[in-house]
Amino acid sequence: MIEGRLGISITFAAYFVVLAAIAVAAWRRTLVLGDFILGGRRLGKSVAALSAGASDMSGWLLLGLPGLAYVAGLQSVWLVLGLLIGTYINWRLLAQRLRIYSEMAGNALTVPAFLEQRFADRTHVLRVMSAIFILLFFTVYTTSGLVAGGKLFATAFDIPYAWAVGAGAFAILLYTCVGGFLAVSWTDLIQALLMAAALLAVPVAALAQSGGWGPALEAIRTVNTSLLNPLTDSEGGTISLIAVCSLLGWGLGYFGQPHILARFQAIRSADEVPGARHIAVSWTALTLVGAMLSGLAGVAYLSEPLTGAATETVFMVLVQAMFHPLVAGILLAAILAAIMSTADSQLLVASAVLAEDFYRALLRRKAGDRELMLVGRTAVAVIAVVAWALAMDSRSMVLDLVAYAWAGFGAAFGPVLILALYWRRMNRGGALAGIVVGGTTVIVWKQLSGGLFELYEIIPGVAAAACAVVVGSLVTPTPAENVLARHDTMVDATAERSPHRSL
Repeated sequence: MIEGRLGISITFAAYFVVLAAIAVAAWRRTLVLGDFILGGRRLGKSVAALSAGASDMSGWLLLGLPGLAYVAGLQSVWLVLGLLIGTYINWRLLAQRLRIYSEMAGNALTVPAFLEQRFADRTHVLRVMSAIFILLFFTVYTTSGLVAGGKLFATAFDIPYAWAVGAGAFAILLYTCVGGFLAVSWTDLIQALLMAAALLAVPVAALAQSGGWGPALEAIRTVNTSLLNPLTDSEGGTISLIAVCSLLGWGLGYFGQPHILARFQAIRSADEVPGARHIAVSWTALTLVGAMLSGLAGVAYLSEPLTGAATETVFMVLVQAMFHPLVAGILLAAILAAIMSTADSQLLVASAVLAEDFYRALLRRKAGDRELMLVGRTAVAVIAVVAWALAMDSRSMVLDLVAYAWAGFGAAFGPVLILALYWRRMNRGGALAGIVVGGTTVIVWKQLSGGLFELYEIIPGVAAAACAVVVGSLVTPTPAENVLARHDTMVDATAERSPHRSL
């Protein structure tokens, strides 16, 4: 046991040294606020694609999804399918246009800033309302990352959960504050590769040690044959249409995630988007399938069943049971990578919102870059502390926290951004209605239960937001000024490789 913890400790220490070196290198290239928030819009396609994927998947990829597959079996394939489709459509529909339009819209660094410029909102109401919902849901989202980190450190080193959460929060806080967006994106590249390797190694090793496909499948059938049927639940009953739609509905969330959209804004050129899309979709497919197979491998390999919140540790338990401590340390570092790659992005976007959309927009319009970066770094620390306090409940389920925040962003911003990039008749009233109705629907729906209310809240949230955008735009005057209309020819020319043209 001591040897195992020593090996894991050595690996983790080496991993943190690499992150620190990247943070210092990025700090030297972070000179203005645009560098701190979007890395100066100079990400290559590989970095942009893998950074988007890593910041998307978070700790739930190696905790929540394997845990779901461990409990529900192939029913989890519907979630995998929904996320893979959502990834592809998001890169196809939004990436090129958002990259072009956000730069043309006054070089908007955040989603609220883009929406304000897009609809010529001089009242700042749209920007402030967007920022409020971003801060609300990012606090929940960041909390999920710290819960995942707490479970990792507590399991790997057998330390109190509260200490484990604090250690994870400190690590994330350190390099995010120092290196900003470049540090986050460069570390995401390494973390994405590490996550993919781990999610390939664990199911392959479990399969080999179980004697191949035949014995592994037989072992799962012995435990519960229903786990191998995607149309049944773990008790053998046919899964409901609501359950299938809820799992597939996760794909709707992609269009409104600010930490993923930031990679679209930061890619070096819109011409690099098609290549980045291929990389992103391939990586997503590999990691999602690997995570699902890891959960199923736990059913076949582990003799002692996991229950309750412990089901989300199945990947960690497999790693420690099957591999040498040094190798286990590397694979467990993949969980840390998944956690950090999302939490750092969330903290950075939230700090950008506070610095750019509250501080400069409302309080200090003439604030310089040095002052704004100080505000941004302070905001990272404040949000991290709030999330740390919320993460103190060790009974929290990572997947539940992620699901709530994911739905909130998807409903509040997804329909608004898609229509803002494609529908010229849309106006400020429609955008504001979509954000408020979408976000509020998710919050209210989450509090209800039974019957139709078992449907994942993102689906009614997105539907309500889309209707609100259309109705809100049509019942209010046609925009007297469309600040992006004069650029439509250029945008359409750049997006000619895509079949989606302006309406």
